[in-house]
Amino acid sequence: MFKEAVAEGGLAVVTGAASGVGLVAAKRFAESGLGIILADLPGDKLDAAAETVRRAARPDATVLAVPTDVSDMTQVEALADKAFATGPVAVLMNNAGIDLPTRCWEHMDNWTRLMDVNFFGILRGVQAFTKRMIEAGRPAVIVNTGSKQGITTPPGNPGYNASKAAVKVLSEQLAHELRQAGAPISVHLFVPGFTYTGITAQHFPEKPASAWSSEQTVDYFLERMSEGDFYVLCPDNDVDSTRDRRRAEWAIGDIIENRPPLSRWHADYKDAFADFEKTGKS
Repeated sequence: MFKEAVAEGGLAVVTGAASGVGLVAAKRFAESGLGIILADLPGDKLDAAAETVRRAARPDATVLAVPTDVSDMTQVEALADKAFATGPVAVLMNNAGIDLPTRCWEHMDNWTRLMDVNFFGILRGVQAFTKRMIEAGRPAVIVNTGSKQGITTPPGNPGYNASKAAVKVLSEQLAHELRQAGAPISVHLFVPGFTYTGITAQHFPEKPASAWSSEQTVDYFLERMSEGDFYVLCPDNDVDSTRDRRRAEWAIGDIIENRPPLSRWHADYKDAFADFEKTGKS
C-alpha cells in the first residue's frame, strides 16, 4: 500500500522526528514527494530537524514542525487536527520512544513512563488518526516502531521489553481490524536492529562497528514496506536476517517445548541454542 499512498500524495506525519530513524524517515518521505509534519518535544532539535527536511523536500512541499508530547492525548489530538487541516494523511509513523532502566520489582515510575510513551504514545496516535484515515478512503499506511526486545524479550530491561511487546500486539490487531473493515490502509511493524541513534548513543559515545546507521535501517525498512511486509526486522552488521528468524523461532519454542522462560539465556540451554542459531536444528 506504501507505493499507492505515495502516488496519491499527501502528508507523512512522523513522531519522534527530531533525530534518529524518525528524522531519516521524514527526509525519505519528503524525498518521495510527500509533505511532512514532524512531531517531537519542543526545542532546538525539532526546529533543526524541520530545516533539514525542508532541504530534502520539493520547494513547494509542506514541512511543518508541530511540538507534541505523545504522552498527552490532548497534544496528540491537536497534532491530528493540524495534520488533517493541512492535507490528507498518506503516512502515519508512530515512532516516538524512550529508554529507561527497570527491574521487575523496582523503578515503578520508569515502568509507567515507558508504557506511557512507548506504548500508549503509539496507541494515542492510532486512536487520533485512524478513523479519519479510514473515512478519507484513500491508500495510506500506518507504521509503528517496535523492537526486537519486544519479540525475543531479552533480560536486562523488562519495562522496555513489555512496552515494545505491547506495540507488536497492537500493530497485529490493528492490521487485522483494518483488513476486516476493508480499509485501504496497511500497517507495518518497524523493528530496527542495532542502530546508532540518540538512545544508543547514551551507552556508546561512538558508533560501534556492529551497529547500522539510521539511514541503513530506514532504507531497509522502506524497501521491505514497499514490498508489503508487515513484520520488518532490520538486520545490522552483527545479526543478519537468518539469525533474527532463528532467534524468534527459538523464543516461541520456549512455549511449544515448555522450556524455562528466556531459555536462550539459561545455562542448561546455552549449547543447544548456540547449535540452533548456527544450524536451525534443535
